[in-house]
Amino acid sequence: MARVLGEAGHEVVLATTSTLSAEAPAGPYRMTALRPGDDSAFAALEQDAELIVFQGHAMEQFPALAVTDRVVVADVYDPMHLEMLEQGREQPHATWEMLVRSRTALLNQQLSRADLMLCASPRQRMFYLGQLAALGRITPTTYANDPELERLIALAPFGLESTPPRHERDVLRGVVPGLAAEDRIVVWGGGLYSWFDPLSLIRALALLAERRPETRLVFLGTKHPGVEPMGIVKESIALAEQLGVLGREVVFNEGWIPYEERQNHLTEADAGVSTHHVHIETEFSFRTRILDYLWAGLPMVVTEGDAFADLVETEGLGVVVPAEDPDALAAGLERVLYDREFADAARARIAEVRERFVWERALEPLLAIAAAPRRAADVEAAGGREALAAASAVLARPDGRPGLARDMRMAWHHLRHGGLGEVARRVRSRLGRR
Repeated sequence: MARVLGEAGHEVVLATTSTLSAEAPAGPYRMTALRPGDDSAFAALEQDAELIVFQGHAMEQFPALAVTDRVVVADVYDPMHLEMLEQGREQPHATWEMLVRSRTALLNQQLSRADLMLCASPRQRMFYLGQLAALGRITPTTYANDPELERLIALAPFGLESTPPRHERDVLRGVVPGLAAEDRIVVWGGGLYSWFDPLSLIRALALLAERRPETRLVFLGTKHPGVEPMGIVKESIALAEQLGVLGREVVFNEGWIPYEERQNHLTEADAGVSTHHVHIETEFSFRTRILDYLWAGLPMVVTEGDAFADLVETEGLGVVVPAEDPDALAAGLERVLYDREFADAARARIAEVRERFVWERALEPLLAIAAAPRRAADVEAAGGREALAAASAVLARPDGRPGLARDMRMAWHHLRHGGLGEVARRVRSRLGRR
């Protein structure tokens, strides 16, 4: 986003709550780091801004964002409350409930204030329109001159680079033990999380390897930086070992591949795969790893049930299979890896379809509001900063603001519902992120 806005001629400041490193990508923007809760540092940036674009937890980390009189764009491509229904499953039930409630409140606050919301798919847009209606933002004021409500919520999916990936060095074939030049490699891009279904995939790979022994599956990431691995990682490794395919037919990359280096792995692969369970998180998800497959021209096998599965099916980009069906998965993998005519046809279609997702095209709604910043009709009608403050106060969550008081409340919660071991685990995780 920062690059595209900068190249369009805007003066851009890219602010992060992470620590800046020497490897941070350079571009037509200035980078700065903010400590969550540092309102004075945020106010200095706000003072010079005409437009503020944010995603995630920024509105609870910097409460001034909820009442700013600047134009605000909220990127809500990630329905965090639905994601937490799956991500929180491994927590004590009270913690799971708390996490989902907090993400719902967080998104409600964002949706109640933003002048424009960006979402990732038509499915998401329908979902968020319902949430906006419940929050009272679909009114004659917002509807009068915008009957499609595109000035309130627009499609701006995650994008991909217009420059194709380059293979700069060997990283898989002849480098990783068991991966040879003649092998057919399918990659799992990204991390292993509980809402995915790597277990059916590993079973499918073991089935396919019996008749196609040169088949290989590579999981590119297992240890996401700053995020404790979920139980599904251990389950996947254990299943691969049980089936006798660990370390040869199925390879796990133990670390995390830097974003700029993933092109080497993708260009050495023959196909991409994404498998998941069918639930509400799936229906409204937007799997950005699929964009990497499009970027690299990889035919793919995906599970039915999400927006990308519809795209793969409609455009002939690969094979769509039922959920939790190893036999269908094995057949789909065999087709994209060994049916050259089918794979070549899929690559030809991918070359056309991926142009829809290049960043410059995906971000057209953001470029439009940056060129002519404007308040949402109902926010404008609210009549200034005081009205915004009154409207936002209903949904504000002061208990979620970073600080010692919140840390103490969370420590007490985890002690009550998870015991000393859970408190110690979270302290170690926090220290590890620092």
